[in-house]
Amino acid sequence: MLSLLLVALAQAAPSDTNGPSFRGARAAGVAEGYDPPVAWDVESGKNVLWRVDLAGLAHSSPVVWGERVFVTTAVKKAGEAELSSLFGSPGYGAGQSVEAEGEHSFELHCLDKKTGKTLWSRVAYAGVPEVKRHPKSTHANSTPACDATHVLAFFGSEGLYCYDHEGKLLWSKDFGVLDSGAPDVDDTAAFQWGFASSPVIHGQAVLVQCDVQKDSFVAALSLADGKELWRTKRDERPTWSTPTVVDLEKGAAVVLNGYHHVAAYDAATGAELWWLHGGGDVPVPTPVAGHGNVYLTSAHGNARPIRAIRLTARGDLGTASDGEHVAWNLPGAGVYMQTPLVYGEELYACSDAGILACYDAHTGSTNYRERLGDGSTGFSGSPIAAEGKLYLSGENGQVFVVAAGPSFEVLGVNELGENHLATPALSEGVLFFHTHHHVLAVGEKK
Repeated sequence: MLSLLLVALAQAAPSDTNGPSFRGARAAGVAEGYDPPVAWDVESGKNVLWRVDLAGLAHSSPVVWGERVFVTTAVKKAGEAELSSLFGSPGYGAGQSVEAEGEHSFELHCLDKKTGKTLWSRVAYAGVPEVKRHPKSTHANSTPACDATHVLAFFGSEGLYCYDHEGKLLWSKDFGVLDSGAPDVDDTAAFQWGFASSPVIHGQAVLVQCDVQKDSFVAALSLADGKELWRTKRDERPTWSTPTVVDLEKGAAVVLNGYHHVAAYDAATGAELWWLHGGGDVPVPTPVAGHGNVYLTSAHGNARPIRAIRLTARGDLGTASDGEHVAWNLPGAGVYMQTPLVYGEELYACSDAGILACYDAHTGSTNYRERLGDGSTGFSGSPIAAEGKLYLSGENGQVFVVAAGPSFEVLGVNELGENHLATPALSEGVLFFHTHHHVLAVGEKK
């Protein structure tokens, strides 16, 4: 196919075989050089390399380094935590917190990449969660981050924990109560939704975005010992986005999504480089970069934009609807939960209802808007891509494989067999899924 050839030519050299954080390095969601399967079947085992049980409830993605897969979970001590308010259910959209769940075990698991065998497990914290969760959420939403020697597990109010690859605790950090819940409500305790921002490793620093009900901030910690390198206050209410590091002509910037305070910060010092406001009042998607731009979106509230901001931007950008620092802006086109995907010359964005939109990444012009499936399932996980194929997973466990490029073509639909709200990881042509009760690896069987 011509579109696949164009995608291949547009990509850089094959990516690292590791997947160190949410959606891989720089949250790009792209892992070239190895070809994941179009079709698999959990029941028969076709192209399912392994599938292992994992207790608890979590929306964190797996991360991969070398021959190890790391994943977190929160296990309720008494009974099983329930997941509700899924798309199409009677309680869909309900915002009140799940009450009185009792003690949980907050855990990090290390699995063998080839077999799924548990190499070690650690309980980072045990106790009653400081903050309640949304009925669609969990107490382990944040994806771990890792490098060649460290792995970080972030459980919000229950702390940030740094281990080595053998499971030895190197350090931990308590940020106090991090209350991410519905902004601008009178009874915030009834609308606590759970922390979700994931840590990111940049060089010898750990970056964290803590947008909460009060005293929001972004900070860099020493990877070696957890000591704070810098902290910058943010004029922001709760968000659920993860920081993205982007390379500049000199140095790097940390870009954060938000509502009152979308901004870029100098990665070395925390100094603010540019900022803007407005969009959606419950921001979830992570910023992604490509073609000299950083792409930002949110969809709760009125404006609902997708905005392409030039990496050269500086200063106050206002609402970033136009101007020299705005490559393009599409009001009303934003998505709520899913991080967009820049792949080849296109930008892809999938809505909660499974409407996949494909835009020209340079101009914002629309190539298509098409529905995935029959509209009966929601989409919470973010798309990923490899070798000319997009992978988009629905909450009911259906995974759609779509051809990359400006024309819409579904290549396959596969079942995971249970709910799946996390974003899969990619490494060496293998897809790693964290479903409701399992972790599984999907790849071409030799």
